[in-house]
Amino acid sequence: MTYLWLKAGHIIFVVFWMAGLFMLPRQMIYVHGAPAGSAEEALWAHRMGLLRKVILTPSLIVVWALGLLMAVELGLFDGAPGLGWLHAKLLLVILLTGYHGFMVSQSKKFAAGERPLGEKQLRMLGEVPGLLLVLIVILVIVVRQM
Repeated sequence: MTYLWLKAGHIIFVVFWMAGLFMLPRQMIYVHGAPAGSAEEALWAHRMGLLRKVILTPSLIVVWALGLLMAVELGLFDGAPGLGWLHAKLLLVILLTGYHGFMVSQSKKFAAGERPLGEKQLRMLGEVPGLLLVLIVILVIVVRQM
């Protein structure tokens, strides 16, 4: 029963985290269109800061905490067999966490008035979490059952 509660919480916070990861590049695109030093730029910078502080960082922490607790319940650290899917999932989640860190650092640069990424780059980067999510879901739902 503990595992199911951990899993429910994990999925809930994954949804929050993914929502934030989808929103952040879009907000940077809006900053791109705002004149430098304008009230609009300041408003989007404030919104990006709130997104990071209220949704992204807390969700990331809870996702990792609950995910690691589930991994313990599954016996990952005891050498339980048949967990190759989980190793692959962890690799993808590490990549997603790196993406999170990269996008947060870029958003802070945007908030400071810099524009290190173009709109086209941001649009392409905005697809990364979706692609990783597809792979993670396939690993958890399909590959795990094989």
